Amino acid sequence: MNNLHIQVIHGPNLNLLGSREPTHYGVQTLADINEELVVLGDKLGVRITSFQSNHEGELVEKIQHAEADGIIINPAAYTHTSIAIRDALLAIKLPFIEVHLSNVHRREEFRHKSMLVDVATGVIAGFGTQSYALALRGLHHHLTSKK
Repeated sequence: MNNLHIQVIHGPNLNLLGSREPTHYGVQTLADINEELVVLGDKLGVRITSFQSNHEGELVEKIQHAEADGIIINPAAYTHTSIAIRDALLAIKLPFIEVHLSNVHRREEFRHKSMLVDVATGVIAGFGTQSYALALRGLHHHLTSKK
């Protein structure tokens, strides 16, 4: 039985996973990642729903209307620019984990700044698609250890 619900939100260009810069992002597709999260969620007793958009406003709307116990978000390029996504996450007061497939701190300087890092429950980066699984395990632990 899945008592918890975690909303997974994927930002711009993540729909291109599998073909986009495989040296940074690997060869798994977004569908592969989402499927693995559902399987892991079932093992942990967590219902997983996923959403991807290339549009900042759609991501903000999804966050504002999240009916979940927590969020895993890979804001992608919006990590470095979106005060709107930050404000939406602060407004809903749900714990969230910021996720990145690549180690953003080993990349271009502009990727080193996150608009979310200081308000996130946790941040996981650099483990490829396993970053999502680690985030799910971490958020699950955070949510269940509080009860």
